[in-house]
Amino acid sequence: MPDIMETLRAALTASGDVLMRHFGHVEAEHKGPIDLVTVADRESEAAAVAAIRRDHPGHAILAEESGGQRVSGAEWRWIIDPLDGTTNYAHGMPIFCVTAGVEHRGEVVAGGTFSPATDELFLAERGAGATRNGERIRVSSRAGLGEALLVTGFPYDRREHVDYYMAQFGAFLARSRGVLRLGAAGMDFAHVAMGRLDGYWERGLHPWDVAAGKLLITEAGGCTSDFRGQPFDVFGPDFLASNGLIHSAMLDVIASCPPWDG
Repeated sequence: MPDIMETLRAALTASGDVLMRHFGHVEAEHKGPIDLVTVADRESEAAAVAAIRRDHPGHAILAEESGGQRVSGAEWRWIIDPLDGTTNYAHGMPIFCVTAGVEHRGEVVAGGTFSPATDELFLAERGAGATRNGERIRVSSRAGLGEALLVTGFPYDRREHVDYYMAQFGAFLARSRGVLRLGAAGMDFAHVAMGRLDGYWERGLHPWDVAAGKLLITEAGGCTSDFRGQPFDVFGPDFLASNGLIHSAMLDVIASCPPWDG
C-alpha cells in the first residue's frame, strides 16, 4: 500500500510540525475536569485531515476533536489522534505524539505514531512489519514478569474509580521490575513495539488512542488482547499489549484484581 503509507507519513509529519510550532507556549482549555484541549490539538488535526483529503478524498475519517466524517460507501477509514498526551504537552513535558490508524473494511491495515519531540516515526503495515525511522523493530525477549518493565495509564474517570485502577497498579508493581505512567498511550504502544518496555495495560481508551498501536505491536511480533484474553477491539473498553512472552502472566494479574466497579 505505498500510496496509503506515503499519505500516512505525510499526515503524521504535518501534524507533528504543528505540535512543535506551538510547544512550550500554548494555553489549554478544559473539555472536562481533567481533560484538556489546546489550539495545537485542533490545528494538528486539521493538518492531518488536509493531507488525507488531498490524496484520498473518498476516505472516511474518525478524529478525536471533530468526530466522524462520514463518506457514503467508503471502504477506507482513518482514525486519528492529533495530540496524544495533551496534559503532558500543556505542561511542557516532551512526551506526546500524533497517531493514526487506517482501516480497510473494518480491519486496521496501516498505522503510525510520530513523536516530534524526539523525531521518532513509527510505522506498521499489515504483513510487512513495523519500523522506527525506517529500521525494523521487534518486541523484547524478556520471558518473566519479574524482569519486565511495564507501563499503564489512568483514564479521565480515575477520580471516580481510583480504587480499581490502583489495585491493578499495585498488583503489577509487586510482580514486575517496575511500572511507568508516561501519559501518552500512543507512545506506550510504540515503546512496547520496539522493546523498550515489555507490557502495557489500560482501560477507558478510545479508537484513536489504540488503532495504530495495535498494529505496531502485532507487526513487531507482540501480542494484544482485552483484559480477558479475547481479541483486541479498538472500540473495546480495555486493552492489553505485550511482547507475547509475558501476556498470560499479565492476564493472570488482572484476573486476580477486583473487577471493574463501574
